[in-house]
Amino acid sequence: MPEIQITQTTARPKKPRSIIIIGAGGIVRDAHLPAYGKAGFPVAGIFDRDHSRSQALASQFRIPRVYESLDETVREAPADTVFDVAVPASAILEILPRLPDGSGVLIQKPLGEHLEQAAAIRAVCRQKRFTAAVNFQLRFAPLVLAARSFIEQGLIGELHEMEFRVTVYTPWHLWTFLEGLARVEILYHSIHYLDLIRAFLGEPRGVHALTLKHPKAPKLAATRSTLLLNYGDTVRAQISTNHGHEYGSRHQESFVKWEGTHGAIKATLGVLLNYPKGEADRLEYCLPAPETEPQWLNLPLVGNWFPDAFIGSMSSLMCFLEGSSSELPTSVEDAYKTMALVEACYRSSENGGRMPVFEDGNQ
Repeated sequence: MPEIQITQTTARPKKPRSIIIIGAGGIVRDAHLPAYGKAGFPVAGIFDRDHSRSQALASQFRIPRVYESLDETVREAPADTVFDVAVPASAILEILPRLPDGSGVLIQKPLGEHLEQAAAIRAVCRQKRFTAAVNFQLRFAPLVLAARSFIEQGLIGELHEMEFRVTVYTPWHLWTFLEGLARVEILYHSIHYLDLIRAFLGEPRGVHALTLKHPKAPKLAATRSTLLLNYGDTVRAQISTNHGHEYGSRHQESFVKWEGTHGAIKATLGVLLNYPKGEADRLEYCLPAPETEPQWLNLPLVGNWFPDAFIGSMSSLMCFLEGSSSELPTSVEDAYKTMALVEACYRSSENGGRMPVFEDGNQ
């Protein structure tokens, strides 16, 4: 068996910049702040329109400054601040025009609620000369970085399949801002998977999609999706999500699988299992040797998607800002392409598919 060199972490900035967080919701509490604390990134301050929420997080994570308004946040931000904008998609365009020209900005996904908003956000970032990235942090999860190491070394041969399968119970009531929105599952969840498929396979030729409501979630738009991406006649990429499986843990699933001509990798996304408590991520790989039965082996992981991947997304931006990296993989320009793919999925689902023609000629 060839020697395996596995990377599970990204490069860190030589001199981390101060971070100011705009937004104090659950994702900031559960992922952003634990990640920055673990990495030693300095958080200089936090602002949220709900002052009590920002005060609570400042107390919990020892953030030295709680701002009273967005104007105060911008006015008193330290030099070379990175603004971490972690707000619902509908609020992004209210905030970005008020940030200083030339700022470093990390924007929480999605990049708006639809492609038209994404284009407007991209235009603001260009006009104000931001160095801006979108927090597609799954790209930086230890299990994804490990899988990329296997694939880039040619250990599983030619990659010809990526599959995401999610069968879990997601407590959507934890995110009340989603109620009443026209788009939920693909825009706020499967967008991670679409972005990751793009990162490994490039741009698809087309997409076939169906996204559906759940009868027990009348306040929400579709929360179950089946997405098929067209990469030609030998490469298959698919996503299947069901967030309404409320029948215990026995048949819950949450995984991504890569298959190549010489081997395969299967990684469990533990954060989605028994959410919000979650489980540890896991990664197994199979590299069959000639004339032997295939065996699956476990690879110990150095961390989980939550919170460790959030270190990677912020590190990527800071490294690009300081010049120690020439690449910004989740730039706003690249994220716009993921939003275009999201838009294509919704259009495909609205199209309804093609009716069969039965033997008697009737449809």
